Amino acid sequence: MLGRMGLALTGATLLIAAVLLPERAEAQFGIRGGPLGVARFAVGHMIGMSRLRHSRMAVRSGRYRSAALRSQDPRGAERGQPANPYVLRAALTAQAALAGWQGGRRLQGWWRHPDGSYGWVGPVFWPFAHDDLTNAIILGDATSLSLYGYGDIYAAIFAPYAATELAAYTTPQGRRGRRVPTAETLCEASDTGGLPVDRIAAAVAPNELQRTALDELASAWTNARDTIRAACPAQAPAAAAARLGLMRERIEAMIKAIDAVAPPLSKFTDLLDDEQKARLNALANERRAALASMQRKETSKDTNKDTSKDAQAAACDADSDPRYDEKLQRQYEQLVQQQWPANDIAATLRLDETARARFEVLQDTALRTMQTLSACPAVSAATPQARLTAAKARLEVMLQAVNGVTDALDDFEADLSDEQKAGFEAIGPKRGA
Repeated sequence: MLGRMGLALTGATLLIAAVLLPERAEAQFGIRGGPLGVARFAVGHMIGMSRLRHSRMAVRSGRYRSAALRSQDPRGAERGQPANPYVLRAALTAQAALAGWQGGRRLQGWWRHPDGSYGWVGPVFWPFAHDDLTNAIILGDATSLSLYGYGDIYAAIFAPYAATELAAYTTPQGRRGRRVPTAETLCEASDTGGLPVDRIAAAVAPNELQRTALDELASAWTNARDTIRAACPAQAPAAAAARLGLMRERIEAMIKAIDAVAPPLSKFTDLLDDEQKARLNALANERRAALASMQRKETSKDTNKDTSKDAQAAACDADSDPRYDEKLQRQYEQLVQQQWPANDIAATLRLDETARARFEVLQDTALRTMQTLSACPAVSAATPQARLTAAKARLEVMLQAVNGVTDALDDFEADLSDEQKAGFEAIGPKRGA
C-alpha cells in the first residue's frame, strides 16, 4: 500500500512539475558563500538558474513522466536511458514541499535549493538523505549533498510554513483525495535506491568470498537507510528550536549511518584485487560522464551561452577575495538586509537593547555558515572509503553549524515573552504572503 502511495505521489509530482518549477531560479536562498564568499553565492545562483531551466524543460518531456509512472524508482530509466536525477529530484520535492504551503496556491517557495529541489519538505529535513550518501560515496556524486547549508538553517529559523500548514504533513493518512503527503510517506518514498549491488557486482565480478562481503555491505546499507528513516519526524515542530533539533537529529542519523557502513565497505574493498578496485572506482567516472552528457544535450537546446563553468572556477579560486569587489559586496549586503531586516524585527518584537544584541549574534552566527558550508565543488576522491570520509566531514561541519546557531537562538529567546516568541515565529510565513 505504501509503495503504491509513493508511486502515486511520484506520478502526480511529475505530471504537474512543469507548472510548479519556475522559469527562473530567483529564490533568495540559492546563495552560498559569505562576507568572504559573495562570489560563490553569485555563481551558485547562476548555476541554479541554469539547472532549473533545464529541469523545467526536461520535466515537460513525456519520456520522463512515462518512465517515472512505470517504475518504482522515480529516477528509473526508459529504454535503457537514465532520466536526469536532478530533474526528477526537483520535481518530486517541489510538489511535496509546496503542497501544504500557502494552501498549495503558490508556484514556488523561497527556501528551495539552486537546483530547484527543496531541503525542507514540510517537517522533513533532507528527504533524499540516504540516496545522497549512496551517490556521494559509491558513485562519487556529492552535488546534492553540497547544496545543503545556510539556506536550510535559515528556513529552520524562519519557517516558511504556518503552523496549520506544517501540521498537515503529520496528520494520519486515510482521507480520499489527500493533497498533502505525510512525513512518513516522504521518508519512505524518497529513499528508494539503496546500494547498487547489481552494478557493483557487474563491475567487479566478485568471487564467492567477495560476493558474501558485498551482501554484508548491502545489508549494512539497508540498515543505514533504516537509521536515517528513524529520524523522520512524527510531530510537526512548533518552533525554530524544534526545527533546528530536527536538523540535528537527521544529520546525526546520517553520520551514524556512515559509521555503520564503513567497516563492511572496508572489508569488501580489501578483498578486491587492484583491477577490481579500479573498476569499482570507475563507477564514479561513469556517473559523472552520464550526467555531463545529459547536461550537454539539455544545454544544446538553449541558445544562451552557458558561462557558469568559467565563472565558477574564478569564484572558487582560493586567491579570490570578494571583499574588494564593490558590486558583489553591495549585492551581498542587499540580500542580507532582505533576509535579516534587523531594524524591522526589533521594532515589531519590541526588543530591548539586550535582546537586539542577542539577535545580532544569531544573525552573524547564521551568516557565518554561508562560508563554512560553501557549495564550491571539491574534487571527488578516487575511492569509496575516501569519499565516505569526505561525506562524514561535510556532515560534521554542518552539525557544528547547526549546534552553533541553536546556541545563539537559545540565548536570543531566553528572555523573550510568549508574545515576542509568537511574533518571531510569524516572520517566516509572512515572507511567502
